[in-house]
Amino acid sequence: MRRFLLTALKILVSAGLLYLALAKINLADLASRFDLATIGWVAAAIAVVVIQIVAGAVRWSEISAECDVSLRLMRAIRFNMIGAFFNQTLPSSIGGDAVRLMLLARSGAGWRAATYSVFVERAIGLIALAVVILVALPWSYRLIGNPAGRSALLLIELAALLGAGVFLLLGRLRWPWLRRWWGTHHLYACSTIANRALFRRRHGPKLAGLSVLVHLLAVLAAWCVVQSIKAPVSFSQLIQLVPPVMLVTMMPISIAGWGVREATMGLAFGYAGLAATEGVNISLLFGMVYFIVGAFGGMVWIFSSEKAASRLASNQDLDKTDLG
Repeated sequence: MRRFLLTALKILVSAGLLYLALAKINLADLASRFDLATIGWVAAAIAVVVIQIVAGAVRWSEISAECDVSLRLMRAIRFNMIGAFFNQTLPSSIGGDAVRLMLLARSGAGWRAATYSVFVERAIGLIALAVVILVALPWSYRLIGNPAGRSALLLIELAALLGAGVFLLLGRLRWPWLRRWWGTHHLYACSTIANRALFRRRHGPKLAGLSVLVHLLAVLAAWCVVQSIKAPVSFSQLIQLVPPVMLVTMMPISIAGWGVREATMGLAFGYAGLAATEGVNISLLFGMVYFIVGAFGGMVWIFSSEKAASRLASNQDLDKTDLG
């Protein structure tokens, strides 16, 4: 019952925010801006997102090695594509992570190691996103003249940096109770792995570069969307505006970020002195690109060996029930 209520609440949040965002735009005007060139730019955005998934798979494979898990690159890419599908279909923006965790655990990694690898990969991604926002902050302050917008940006960044700092610091503390107490045991282990992965010469630079690349590819995909509708927005402006929106969208309060992303993008564009309607237009098309890539991930899932194994296990459970 509780899960049903949470899902219903997320659907309401997405629907409500989407309604408010769509009320600000002229869909007929948006449709009139599509032409043959639009298809090419949307295809380019889809290709960029696929490359982003591959870059994320390389990062996950490297982090899994630190968790004593052998995760081959092609398997990581397949699991990430499947995760992209479930990110679009499960009632949160992180549902794909749970599916990736399950797939890795069932492939022989074990539940603990799989959980650690997915959690650390997600944490390092968030840390990199906070760093990208921090580096762009001086230019963002010039772009965003609205005091409320500046305060919101600063608050979001401080929260992200504080969370990242506390997480990394935890793994460097040598207090024995951190390893033993149930409330900190697993978080401490994940922090230790993250520190080892990020600050070792063997993996650190590669992981840092991949993590920044993943976020820059998201900005590039947004820029391709901008070109598809000929919106008057530059790439440098997107670098300053898209990462904070991505950070807010990661909060699991809606269905695949829908509604939250559009409302936040509209606000961000308005605070920056740009047309808020353009922010909503770009966000809608940006979300559609990820939806299409998620559909490709659904095809990967349908024809995957993991899907067949899951169906076989379900049939065996039914047979056992019938015999009982």
